[in-house]
Amino acid sequence: MEHYYSSEPKASHDINTIQYSIGEHTLEFTTDAGVFSKSRVDFGTSLMINSLPKLQGKILDLGCGYGPIGISVAFLNHDACVYMVDINKRAIDLAQTNIVKNNIENAKAFISDGFSNIDSKFNSIITNPPIRAGKKIIYRLFEQSRDYLQLGGSLYIVIQKKQGAPSAIKKLEEIFGNCNVLTKKKGYFILQSTKI
Repeated sequence: MEHYYSSEPKASHDINTIQYSIGEHTLEFTTDAGVFSKSRVDFGTSLMINSLPKLQGKILDLGCGYGPIGISVAFLNHDACVYMVDINKRAIDLAQTNIVKNNIENAKAFISDGFSNIDSKFNSIITNPPIRAGKKIIYRLFEQSRDYLQLGGSLYIVIQKKQGAPSAIKKLEEIFGNCNVLTKKKGYFILQSTKI
């Protein structure tokens, strides 16, 4: 069974165009088979985008897929510099296409297996983590995120209650010493942990 976090998806292409509204502005995304939530921006991702505070500095969209979070964050925070990474080459090709399509000048997308190609620290790290990859991988990303945050920087994640939100909160409290629930809606939690 192939997952969207495969590095080289083998699924036959199924190019699609979807739209996503932010206020009065509409972003347009090209999507394809072999990437997460190709037919629409999923509820959790949209809740994340709408729950984030104003961000600045260097921002990392970890596991960016075709780019809805990173591109939306770049659009909403013009002074920030958004780095978008994913292990999935097809997702990165789409994210690069979507950055250009939406005239986003403060974001770039590139291949990275987690933090493997990351060599700097960030003011914010945002992720809709690949839950199906398992807790071992997800929790390692949480732990590594702390290492790649500037002091005072925050990790933001979206996770469903039924997919382990309570245990994720405990893990984040263990790693960071804090975990703030920014939003809870329809079983989805938006969590923030800050490096202090």
